Amino acid sequence: MTKPSSCLFLIFFVAISFNFFHCKSSEFNLEDLSWLGEMDAEVNMVQNRHALRRRCDFTSGEWVFDQSYPLYDSSCPYLTTAVTCKRNGRPDSDYEKWRWKPHGCSIPRFDALDFLGRMRRKRIMLVGDSIMRNQWESLVCLIHSVIPTARRIVTYNGPSMAFHALVTKLKIPTSRTRTSTLTVMPTPKMKCLLQDYEMSIEFSWAPLLVELKKGFGGKRILHLDLIEENAKYWRGVDVLVFDSAHWWTHSDKSSWDLTMEGNTVFRNSNPIVAYEKGLFTWAKWVDLNLDPRKTRVIFRSMSPRHNR
Repeated sequence: MTKPSSCLFLIFFVAISFNFFHCKSSEFNLEDLSWLGEMDAEVNMVQNRHALRRRCDFTSGEWVFDQSYPLYDSSCPYLTTAVTCKRNGRPDSDYEKWRWKPHGCSIPRFDALDFLGRMRRKRIMLVGDSIMRNQWESLVCLIHSVIPTARRIVTYNGPSMAFHALVTKLKIPTSRTRTSTLTVMPTPKMKCLLQDYEMSIEFSWAPLLVELKKGFGGKRILHLDLIEENAKYWRGVDVLVFDSAHWWTHSDKSSWDLTMEGNTVFRNSNPIVAYEKGLFTWAKWVDLNLDPRKTRVIFRSMSPRHNR
């Protein structure tokens, strides 16, 4: 029976959400990076005398069958039909009920409202290929049902798309027959109660991270040392999750015709060597352009393909 690889991705965001607390600014102390890993207090650690100081290892665990799953319905409007099993005629549903359980701790059940509160006024962006697009769909489906329809929109900007959870204004009754929507200056306590999320979950298409362009003769040229045409969409984001692997290792066909570094063109590049050079360009951009006090960067390992 197929077990859902997307559940592992959800674990990333459970961890991330623990690192942002209600009603706190996105500015962080220069020396205090505890916001990058403050989830121990939220996770019920299984401890013994030999592991009192052990942190939770989410990668070590097993799939367990959970009748309370899935966490969202397959009718979610943000799911792509091509990768939605039920819309393509699959009759069973047990494959949706597998939950990842780490050996050394338990992961709290995902709470959409709590996640939105912790991500208040944050931008989350997923960058990569179609598998990362699926993860964007899953995360949006996890939270969309708790946001009023009129307060959620999707916008598009070049290769990027964003789901926005907008401000919900405070409604104050002024008579028995009508309600007036007023803009008020809420107290800190009121801010925690209002649905003033103003957050976004975004996806940016960049399956190779570096730039793939059409060149002479219509040839696809992969520029291993160029990234800005893609990276210009990644600035100003609070949480960046990158994924790049499958397009470098396609066994049936290559994703490019030529590779290029500077003014040198290569016809038969080793894809693994090219991958390493592309990741070096990406890592250099991250180091030079992102402030680790303000932006959390995650690079995901390779996922199974859509049909695995």
